[in-house]
Amino acid sequence: MLSVKKLTFSYNKSPVLNNISFQVKPGEHLAIIGESGSGKSTLLKVLYGEYDLDEGHVFWKDQEVLGPKFNLVVGYDFMKYVAQEFDLMPFISVEENIGKFLSNFYPEEKKARTAELLEVVELTAFAKTKVKILSGGQKQRVALARALAKQPEIMLLDEPFSHIDNFKKQSLRRNVFKYLKAKNISCVVATHDKEDVLGFADKMIVLNQQQIVENNTPEHLFKNPKTPLVASFFGEFNLINNTLVYAHQLKVVNHSELKATVKTSYFKGHFYLIEAELNGKPVLFEYDKALASSEVVCLSVVK
Repeated sequence: MLSVKKLTFSYNKSPVLNNISFQVKPGEHLAIIGESGSGKSTLLKVLYGEYDLDEGHVFWKDQEVLGPKFNLVVGYDFMKYVAQEFDLMPFISVEENIGKFLSNFYPEEKKARTAELLEVVELTAFAKTKVKILSGGQKQRVALARALAKQPEIMLLDEPFSHIDNFKKQSLRRNVFKYLKAKNISCVVATHDKEDVLGFADKMIVLNQQQIVENNTPEHLFKNPKTPLVASFFGEFNLINNTLVYAHQLKVVNHSELKATVKTSYFKGHFYLIEAELNGKPVLFEYDKALASSEVVCLSVVK
């Protein structure tokens, strides 16, 4: 398993990560969330051995992951890291990029593996296309496939679907995480997108102020948000009587002490997000139709 023990790291004596500890079991998927600048990407780079630690240790099974002070070449065969900047070879084809590090001694196996990964990242039609003419999202998919090619024991993914448009993102996300689970590959993903977490991550840690402030299942954290930071990751929320309440937990009722004045209705597909005013403060709730501005409605919290 991946074992992180009291990890501390700083840039120029300014701490970015402080006393970080957690574990990831074989085949387990861990999501790391936090605001921009919270250290998500830095943590992945430290786990990969790109930087030297100030304090603490990182182990994969019995192997300690060490930084550039100890390794001439950064990284280990058992671990692959996919960053937001793609390290691809632009003048060769997609399939050549994916198969670049697979052995030529087994050409049929190499061909089959490349074809399988092209299908996972939905790029079969672009197999012969040179990488330099691909879009940013397509390049990100090539980078994912190439990292998977040698079937590592653990994958580190930094915003893995950030460049991919919504037409492909949902199916691609399912394909990649399903493939990792099927191959029992551990995964640590840094993300700002709840869709990378809900339905896919086994555990989720929240970084804030250089430390882990939450470490639990996504379901537990969704149902029991202790801070606005956690609630805001999952959706629109309100603070009512010092209690965090999601917009979907507020229902319109016939009678209630919570009387809100409607300001704006936003169409969200299968519901409207209603922005209103409650006791002089903004409040958000979901409703099945648009409401007229200045209309007064009664609200009740339903959890």
